[in-house]
Amino acid sequence: MADLDLIVRGATVVRDSLETLDIGVSDGKIVMLKPEISTSSAGEIDARGLHVMAGMIDVHVHFNEPGREDWEGIATGSAALAAGGGTLFFDMPLNSSPVTTDAKSFGQKLLAMQRSSLTDFALWGGLVPGNLAELSSLAACGVIGFKAFISNSGLEEFGASDDLTLLEGMRMSASLGLPVAVHAESDAITGALLGRLKASGKTSIRDYLESRPVIAELEAISRAILFAQETGCALHLVHVSSGRGVVLAAQARARGANVTIETCPHYLAFTEEDLEQLGAPAKCAPPLRSNLEQELLWRQVLQGQVDMIGSDHSPAPPSMKTSPDFFAIWGGVSGVQSSLNVLLTQGLQARGLSLSQISNLVSVNPAKRFKLANKGQLELGFDADLVLLDLNTRFVLTPEMLMYRHKQSPYLGQEFTGVVKRTLSRGRTVYTDGTVAGARHASSPQPQGRLVKPAP
Repeated sequence: MADLDLIVRGATVVRDSLETLDIGVSDGKIVMLKPEISTSSAGEIDARGLHVMAGMIDVHVHFNEPGREDWEGIATGSAALAAGGGTLFFDMPLNSSPVTTDAKSFGQKLLAMQRSSLTDFALWGGLVPGNLAELSSLAACGVIGFKAFISNSGLEEFGASDDLTLLEGMRMSASLGLPVAVHAESDAITGALLGRLKASGKTSIRDYLESRPVIAELEAISRAILFAQETGCALHLVHVSSGRGVVLAAQARARGANVTIETCPHYLAFTEEDLEQLGAPAKCAPPLRSNLEQELLWRQVLQGQVDMIGSDHSPAPPSMKTSPDFFAIWGGVSGVQSSLNVLLTQGLQARGLSLSQISNLVSVNPAKRFKLANKGQLELGFDADLVLLDLNTRFVLTPEMLMYRHKQSPYLGQEFTGVVKRTLSRGRTVYTDGTVAGARHASSPQPQGRLVKPAP
């Protein structure tokens, strides 16, 4: 019998530095990293001329199953993740039905994931008014943390956390050793502006932008940080859209706040002027920002103040992305397949973001922050979650390339540099050259994706 299951030959391995190595894999783990492996193996991948990184960990997706799988679904969502170089995703507790706010709903989502996920996954639990008593049971189920909105979520069944709910939920989360992820926009500001604009009959893209100003994000970030410091809670700020928002959070961190900062590729790729051209596919909350805010955001990324990139993939059927009233259009960007492409093209190629920095943003830092044992790095004993990249090829994204249920995305028509050639989850190929593997092995009835829980 062969000593190894697989050898990946001759790739440039991306860690703190770049080095040409062979990678030996056995039982889904990296067991050898050498310039040349002479041990026998059951299979080989010739990766000469390619770069290999740890598989992308997307900490923020909405795959909307169970209950709203016609919006996306786990099978198509995880396939798109794999096509984009991802090997692990964190599914948010809302947009599915039921929302994941207790142990029963967790169990329903877990079964759906186990049936259909191509890759490994983790699940967020919800923090909403009235469910504080459920947080302990959700923690026992293995949630990665708790997600709270302090503005309108868009779903009646997932209510915004009032200040007392957030404060007490953070205190309980701290005792459970789990982080709270916060959608930080001031509901008082955005709600009042929305009411005023709609009362005046204003429904344009510019009106929507006016209803969600940067100050609403800054006020909410400040409040969330204050509560986290008061309770000792680990705070994760999701989809920070503005450079000023990152600066505010980074300053608090320098003073001792336990806070991590996530931004999204669409805030790095597009501005509010692009929203006027792209329309519904680029609508999100918080919205796209000005050129000035984007430049400051990029500066914070390059300086290492942003901890991670999450796609906030939040699709909806085309019928929900069409209306003369821009406020009525479902806000959410379909982007999980393009995150790495944005960072390689606009980061590595255009701004000098290094491959090691990219790996930190999409793999290393997420695994460390959320206590994922043996994930996120190309090291001995770690899971063989790999993405093989051709950095010399350019392509234009077309609808036929998208793995999503609905072939819509603001990235369509964009030219990217860098192609995902192959993605491996625990040593098994799940995507190669435009083809996604089945959600189940032909030789095994067991699904490929596994639930990943935070380490104790």
